[in-house]
Parts: sequence; C-alpha cells; structure tokens
Amino acid sequence: VVLSGCAQTANTTLSSSQLEHRRYVLESVDGKPLVSPQRQPDISFGEKLHVAGSMCNRFMGQGKLDGNVLKVDGLASTKMLCAETELNQLDQLIGEMLTAGATVEQTPQSLTLSRKPHTLVYKQADWVN
Repeated sequence: VVLSGCAQTANTTLSSSQLEHRRYVLESVDGKPLVSPQRQPDISFGEKLHVAGSMCNRFMGQGKLDGNVLKVDGLASTKMLCAETELNQLDQLIGEMLTAGATVEQTPQSLTLSRKPHTLVYKQADWVN
C-alpha cells in the first residue's frame, strides 16, 4: 500500500499554479550540502511562471512546464565573477538545466530540479516580493 501511494505521487503532473508565488533556497547539489556560501542561492516563481533567482549571478526568464519538466526560454543572467568558485560553477549549471529542461519534484517543504547527472535540492523559504 505504501509503495502504491509513492507511485501515484510520482505520476502526478505538476501545474504552474503549484510553483507560482513560492521561493526556495538551495540546500544541496548532487547530494552534497553547500559549503556556507556568502550568498544564499535561491529560485522563485512569480506570476505566469516567471522564474528568477541567484547563484553567484541573478537569473530570470519565462518558465513553462511540459509535464514535470521546467524549461526557461530566453534565460537572462548578470555576468559577474564571484570569489566563491562553487557559486560560479552553479551559475553555469542552473543555466544549462533551465535552458535544456529540468525535471521538477515538489513536496510541501522542498523543490528538486534534476537533469542527469545533476540534482539541485531546495528548501521552501519565505516569499519575497
């Protein structure tokens, strides 16, 4: 019975309204916790699935869902260089994931973006206008 409940959850298609007006902060990359960055990487979803966030740089664009795959067309980003190498690498990773399409899994307290071989796990945070 428990396994069938998990299978039903995994097959549920995500809707944009489930993401809109939510903000998440990055907790781990590929199963490893972040090494206390000076900045707190995040991602948020606004009206009509507008995606915005930051790693080292800020990024933004118009998201769309195809099933449980999130893709951001025309992803824009600032182009600073950060002292923290990990954040610079994460800039490239999030850009590739959102441009190519990342599978989204959402629970009441977390959001997971994955595109082989990488997985980003976020924790739900307060919404910031």
